[in-house]
Amino acid sequence: MTKAPEINSCTVGIDKCICFDLLTQEQNELINSNSVDVEFSKGETICKQGTFATHIIYLSEGLVKVHMDGTQGSLILKIIPNEHLIALTALFDGNTVFPYSVSAYVRSKVKLIDISIFKKIINENAKFAYEIINTINSNTIQTFGRFYCLTHKQSYGRLADIILCLSERIYKKQIFELLLTRKELAELSGMTTENVIRMLKKFKDDGLIEMDGKSIKLLNKGLLKKISDYG
Repeated sequence: MTKAPEINSCTVGIDKCICFDLLTQEQNELINSNSVDVEFSKGETICKQGTFATHIIYLSEGLVKVHMDGTQGSLILKIIPNEHLIALTALFDGNTVFPYSVSAYVRSKVKLIDISIFKKIINENAKFAYEIINTINSNTIQTFGRFYCLTHKQSYGRLADIILCLSERIYKKQIFELLLTRKELAELSGMTTENVIRMLKKFKDDGLIEMDGKSIKLLNKGLLKKISDYG
């Protein structure tokens, strides 16, 4: 029996985008001549929900959050590290606007690619198109996991899930410098800032993590995994 893929809810499962490696020289030149590189400071909006989707976003460097905003507040859908594509929902022919906003957690560099050129290459290059499908599917699975986490897990399970995801999928280290504020961590886990601070202290007191300023070290990954699974 095939084992179901492990789902971490804070980001997509694909390590990085390899789709551009599948382009011909001519297609690479076409992408480069129809794109622009832009640098964003921490907190800046890269694309805004409801604005016209005229380009695909490739995050060359940095860390960003994808979020939906409404009258009841903001919901963070995922966080995305460097070397990933963003805003692939714009490829849907029935959609002309970005369904969410993207903001920079840290100083970030992006390549904005003309969407008509991106679609043209999808039609011409089957391997490139296949890789884009894989990326979209990975995003879909992540969304399912995110929805399950927020609706079925208790607060400790949600926070453990986020900490593990940051360690395994974003920083890929047992010890990492947390670039997110406690407020941003709270938004990501669907809790108040006060609850996150209290639970981080609980995890620290129970010997699950070690904190020194912004640095976090995972001391008992196995128990964090159990809390994430059964929380």
